[in-house]
Amino acid sequence: MKIWRGLAVVALLLTLFAAGTVAGMVAAYARNLPDISRMADYQPASATRIFARDGTQLASVYKENRVWVPIDRIPPIVRQAFIANEDHNFYYHHGVDFSSIVRAAYADLTHQEFQGASTITQQLARRLFLTDEISLSRKFEEALLAIEIERFYTKDEILDRYLNIIYLGAGAYGVDAAAHTYFGRSVDKLTLAQAAMLAGVVAAPSVYSPFANLDLARARQRHVLDRMVESGYVTAEQADAAYNDDLGLISEQTPGLQGYAAPYFTTYVIAQLQRVFGKSAVEEGGLQVYTTLDRRMERLAQEAIDWGVDQSKAEGIGAHQAALVAIRPSTGEILAMVGGTGFSLSNQFNRAWQARRQPGSSFKLYDYTAAIDSGMPASTIIDDSPVSYPMGDGTVWSPSDDDHRYMGAVTLREALALSRNIVAVKLADRIGLDRIIDYAHRMGVTAPLEANLSLALGSSGVSVLDQASGYSTIANQGLHIDPTPFRLVKDSFGSVVLDDRYPQATDVVSAGTAYIVTSMLEDVIKHGTGYPNAIIGRPAAGKTGTTSDFRDAWFIGFTPDLVAAVWLGNDDYTQMNESYGGNIPARIWARFMKAALAGTPKHDFPYPSDEVAKVGGCGRGYEYYLKGTEPESPCGRSIDAYDPESDDAQPPAGSLPEPTVPPANATPPPTIPPLTTPSASASPADTASPSDAVPSQSPP
Repeated sequence: MKIWRGLAVVALLLTLFAAGTVAGMVAAYARNLPDISRMADYQPASATRIFARDGTQLASVYKENRVWVPIDRIPPIVRQAFIANEDHNFYYHHGVDFSSIVRAAYADLTHQEFQGASTITQQLARRLFLTDEISLSRKFEEALLAIEIERFYTKDEILDRYLNIIYLGAGAYGVDAAAHTYFGRSVDKLTLAQAAMLAGVVAAPSVYSPFANLDLARARQRHVLDRMVESGYVTAEQADAAYNDDLGLISEQTPGLQGYAAPYFTTYVIAQLQRVFGKSAVEEGGLQVYTTLDRRMERLAQEAIDWGVDQSKAEGIGAHQAALVAIRPSTGEILAMVGGTGFSLSNQFNRAWQARRQPGSSFKLYDYTAAIDSGMPASTIIDDSPVSYPMGDGTVWSPSDDDHRYMGAVTLREALALSRNIVAVKLADRIGLDRIIDYAHRMGVTAPLEANLSLALGSSGVSVLDQASGYSTIANQGLHIDPTPFRLVKDSFGSVVLDDRYPQATDVVSAGTAYIVTSMLEDVIKHGTGYPNAIIGRPAAGKTGTTSDFRDAWFIGFTPDLVAAVWLGNDDYTQMNESYGGNIPARIWARFMKAALAGTPKHDFPYPSDEVAKVGGCGRGYEYYLKGTEPESPCGRSIDAYDPESDDAQPPAGSLPEPTVPPANATPPPTIPPLTTPSASASPADTASPSDAVPSQSPP
């Protein structure tokens, strides 16, 4: 009896010792455990999502592809699939499931199929606070953390975090990102079959991902469905039906740039986001970006560009790239941006905004706008005759037109319609280069411009976006609005951090100036270098641009509703074969504009009757003048009679009356009769005036 009493005492002492040892170990480990209160503030890196104006997702930008979805937006069937497979006693244990530990140990000893013993709470503790090190001490810490987490957080809070941070293969973190990655839909649209497949991936994402091995993924899906039946979440019949259901897997995994819709526009948006918010915020901040992109117009723009490049090759012109930007002038919204053909991982260069090319005569818009806005009428006469300017090295520069002909006395209107180079240079010399540069920058050109006379002919490089922006100012009755790809940007909490829905407009030129310049650009299309290729069956204005060595060809044009700029050329600056802006670029522009505006009613440009006077005479119909600048003789005056610094000159932009809307019954007067009319049988190349070309050399 004494022996048994002694053994009992020894057993008690050993038990107390073991308990004390365990308690000491627990205390020791507890002192070094991470602070679980951080879990409440935990904000993992979230993907930035970019949407078109119709709500279609264009791209997801991420360091880790993750979209955080609240637990109430994750359907019960998805939650049940993960609970049944990973932790069927989730709602009944306090962080550690001892029955699962015993079951897993027994399965291991009897060489049965491996069964995990870690609860969902333990997995969360490991992912948030520990490493994937395999050791007894790490498992002990994991268990202690799980128990602590269960003391302070509800089951739904734990499940919320778990389902949003788990890695599910193919670069996707969390159930919503995985749903988009594998099935192209959000988590709240998943079927039972899809939910079971996602839950089966967790154990080994690199092995069980359906993109890695569909057969293994299907086997795991069956396993999850069986576990859901055992847990009472679904019936055996429902499980069988789900297993035989169509998964709706995305046929091909397309991560990164290849997966972007409208890639030229989307990569531009990402670049602007990074400029405004920084790279980290874009890749990890979970921004929600609502853009201005019109998906129909983007598709039409890409089709027009692809067609134009193919046509160029077929006609022997030899252009291999093109770009197009379309803007709504009244809001500055970029509706379409196509930076080339054949976008790919190795061909991402966006010629719409990253390239600066010589604009040729399309730059003349700024020369003529500065002149008209300064009080020089469109009827001003300039002599299209030889002229020379001394250069710094002792030589002289003599600008010329490609046809090497001279027209003699011509009005500004005629000179712009036919794109006469000598007239543009003489005009710039009289107006002043600094003034022209100032107008170009205020109208929308962001590129630096060199103050030499060849600038009047487009010798300084600009982007397609620059030109679309500059012409938008005229299309918007003299009001400039910076082009934007954004409507609204929200942070991960839903707060608005950028709002471009109500843009700020800057008064650059008067509505009267804009109308007169527009009427001059209408003549370019009606009977100038843009005729007949830029005719689109509705009021439109525009300008061609060609460099003398045929390295760049442009057409920029607009209606009251839409502006589009087109460039054609080669990335390596190789010459094309007589590629004029009035040929392929004008045809690309017209093709796009006709399709883009197919559902838009035709209407004229607004006529500011309180700022513009129409004067008839000289057998030419009538001309438009800013009020106060009408000539005594309706036949116009020589440029020699104009002094931009005199008291008679129109005051500079900014001191003119505010633009006004004409009365509802106001009728815009017709434009002047055609100056020249090409033969109807002429080919497009024949009707594109060679005088549109600019010299390649640069004078002082």
